[in-house]
Amino acid sequence: MANNSGFFGWLRHPFGGGGPVVPVVRLQGVIAAEQRSGRINIAGVAPLLQRAFEMKGSTVAIIVNSPGGSPVQSRLIAKRIRDLATEHEKRVLVFVEDAAASGGYFIATAGDEIIADPSSIVGSIGVIFAGFGFTGTMEKLGVERRVHTAGRNKSTLDPFLPEKPEDVERIKQMELDIHQVFIDWVKSRRAGKLKLPDDQLFTGEFWSGVRGLDLGLVDALGDLHETLRARFGDKVRTRVIEAKRGLIRLPSFGLAADVAAVIEDRAVWTRLGL
Repeated sequence: MANNSGFFGWLRHPFGGGGPVVPVVRLQGVIAAEQRSGRINIAGVAPLLQRAFEMKGSTVAIIVNSPGGSPVQSRLIAKRIRDLATEHEKRVLVFVEDAAASGGYFIATAGDEIIADPSSIVGSIGVIFAGFGFTGTMEKLGVERRVHTAGRNKSTLDPFLPEKPEDVERIKQMELDIHQVFIDWVKSRRAGKLKLPDDQLFTGEFWSGVRGLDLGLVDALGDLHETLRARFGDKVRTRVIEAKRGLIRLPSFGLAADVAAVIEDRAVWTRLGL
C-alpha cells in the first residue's frame, strides 16, 4: 500500500509546519468613531476580535500602534477584549510597536501582558481638549456673525468669542471625569505592577518602552515573533485576522475630507514626535 501520510498530513495542516497557530489582530492608527481607513473604532474592531477569540488555542495576540484618540472608543475596545478573553478563557498578549499612548495605552492594558519594543512610546495617561480662538477675526474681515441659542451654555467655547471662565471650568471638570475613568482602568489592570505614585504616573507624560518597563507600564521588551517563538516553539505560526473585503465599495468622503483627515491624524502622531 502506498504511503499517503504526506498527503493526509497536508490535509490536516494545509499551511504546513504543524505548529500551534496564534491569531493576531492589528490595531493601527488614530482611535476615532468615524468610519475611515486608518482609524480604530469598536465597529471595525469588534468583528476581528470575535473571529480571533473563536479560533482554537490558548492565546490571542494584539498589536497596538496608536497615538490615542477617542476615550469612548478606547474604553469600548478594551472592554470588548476583556469580555471575549473571559468568555473564551484565553490569554491576551499585547505587543506595542511605535506607540501605545493615551487611548492606545488604554487598549494595551486590556492585555494580560504588554510586550513593548524598547524604542516604542507608552503612557500619556491624560486627557486633552484642543481648539482655536479667532477673537477679533470677524471684525477685521468686516463680517458680522449671528448666533442664537436656547440654553445659556449652548455656545460653550465659541472660537469667535473670548473664553469665559465658566466655560473653561466646565471643560476642565469634564476632562477630570474622563481622566479618572482612565486612571481607574489602568490601576485595575496593572494592579501591583505600577512603580510611581499617581501624581507622577498619571500626568499625561509618555515614556520609552525601556522606561515603561521600569515604571511597570509594560511587562517585557520584545516583539511578536521572538516572544511567540520563545513561548510556543519554533514551529509556531501566526494568522493575521483582517477585515473581509466586500464587493461593494463605499463612496469616498471626497478628496478635501480625506486630506483633512490625514492632516488631523498626522498632528496626533506629531505630538509624540513620530
